[in-house]
Amino acid sequence: MLLRLSALDADAATAVRVIAHFEALLGGGALDATSLARSTAGLAECAAGLELPDGRGARCGPDGTALPGEPGAVSQRAELGPSGRVWLERPGRPGPFDELILEWMAIAARTLCGGPARTLVSPAPDAADPALVELVLSAHESDHDRARALRLLGLAPELPLRMVAVRGDPSVDPGLGAVALLGHAGLDAVVRVAGTGPWGTALVQPPAGAAGSPAAALRAAMADPLRGPGVPREAARRLRVGVGGLVPAPAARDSWAQACTALRFAVAGTPREAVADHDALGPVALLADIPAERLGALPEARRLEALAAQRNGRLAIAALAAFCRTGSLRRAAAELHLHHSSVAARLAQAEAVLGWRLRDPEHRFRAQLALYARRLSEAADV
Repeated sequence: MLLRLSALDADAATAVRVIAHFEALLGGGALDATSLARSTAGLAECAAGLELPDGRGARCGPDGTALPGEPGAVSQRAELGPSGRVWLERPGRPGPFDELILEWMAIAARTLCGGPARTLVSPAPDAADPALVELVLSAHESDHDRARALRLLGLAPELPLRMVAVRGDPSVDPGLGAVALLGHAGLDAVVRVAGTGPWGTALVQPPAGAAGSPAAALRAAMADPLRGPGVPREAARRLRVGVGGLVPAPAARDSWAQACTALRFAVAGTPREAVADHDALGPVALLADIPAERLGALPEARRLEALAAQRNGRLAIAALAAFCRTGSLRRAAAELHLHHSSVAARLAQAEAVLGWRLRDPEHRFRAQLALYARRLSEAADV
């Protein structure tokens, strides 16, 4: 079903298998509560069950047999709206992929009760051979060799593609984070993912004529708990993503350079900040050409460091970034899921330290440049 799973580590390969399993179920047509419970139990190798809001339900063991009665010790569960749920009954501690399995089981269960489900427009991302990905990105190979590597990856050398770079918690394999995130994003594209060094590296090739950026879909995947990355929640909040521009497939290394540049502008936290799109950055991307030490030495960047060192200083910086980006106190509060008075208090703290009047467009512009300088100086290792 999948290509070259052995090229990724076991965790990333397992995540791909889980996503592909449920994609196949949802694309197969005749799905009912019993078949979903039976299939999930077999995948998880423990009892699984579901209760739909309309009263239908099922509970099966890992061998596929129906289990009567109430569930035993539920190790993990996910809710289906105000009523209804899916669960696993694993003895002992939950398995490392139980959360991902439950998220996808819930997606499938919602299709049974007519609720919203993720639109399935493409198969799960395939695990790619890192050696082939590195060959595609190499500047020392011939166009013929790069085209051959693209074909071996299942990509069309004659169609454009874009690169996506993913980084996150060092404790989580970068390939695993990229596989889970790209799988949940449901991109209308052929997607190949590999772990290359500290990065999760994805090649995204949309259908002929489609040129839109996947940034919005990636942000939605990070924002929706049901569709969030299949990694621990705390680690998911530390994911950062850079999206390169659409380029001819043989010039993928150009898009990869753009993705790495965009990644330096990404800040873990809110999905809006965690995904940076090189195309959307425009001329701001040129700031990445300035040496990191010069950016970090700017007085404005040093003031931000002083603010960060204060109590609740990093929260004030997050509020400052949201306000500079949206230009509105209420929109910034909505993005941060805070009351506008809380955001106002954090902005007042920032103004007191930085000496800026954020209602002044010139001062707000300087604040935005200072935020970029601080990000770029901190992300010099990308």
